[in-house]
Amino acid sequence: MSVEATVVTQRGARNALAIATLCLLFALPALGGDDAQLELRSLDEQVQEVKSDVLAIATELDQLEERLLYPSNTQVAVFVSLAAGDVFRLDSLQIQIDGEPVARHVYSFKELEALQKGGVQRIYTGNVAAGDHRIDVSIAGKSPNGEDFTESQSFGFNKDVPPKLLEITLSGEGAGVPGIRLGDS
Repeated sequence: MSVEATVVTQRGARNALAIATLCLLFALPALGGDDAQLELRSLDEQVQEVKSDVLAIATELDQLEERLLYPSNTQVAVFVSLAAGDVFRLDSLQIQIDGEPVARHVYSFKELEALQKGGVQRIYTGNVAAGDHRIDVSIAGKSPNGEDFTESQSFGFNKDVPPKLLEITLSGEGAGVPGIRLGDS
């Protein structure tokens, strides 16, 4: 089954569950008195169970979709972090794999603050064939003394059968102008 057919099937399953829930709500005949209240409570519990089931199924479908779109034998994920204690201002980052642009990001103040506190950002997940590849990383920002800077670096990496995880670490060097390091696993 193709990925597109799987996604369509997933959406169809979600829609069918939503329609079934609505049918349960409106299919009950009008009841009177205490019996009606007990039936409504029971119906409310059933609706809550259906909602819970729908959420669980949606989560499973999302995981299945990710496994179908990014199989482990071709998956590569790229993460970005700042070295501890660096205070330069990262404005933007650009990534190319084998000469093709795959990610570009302009950082907000909150995102930069999270990175400075030790956060790690997953900036790209995609597919590459097994073999040797090249990743080009370009950054722009301001040094602690307020000067603009740009830095670019190229790295080689090898993709084998298991998923490839690459971490781009930006670290201050010399006069506060960052250097770019690549770690992979």
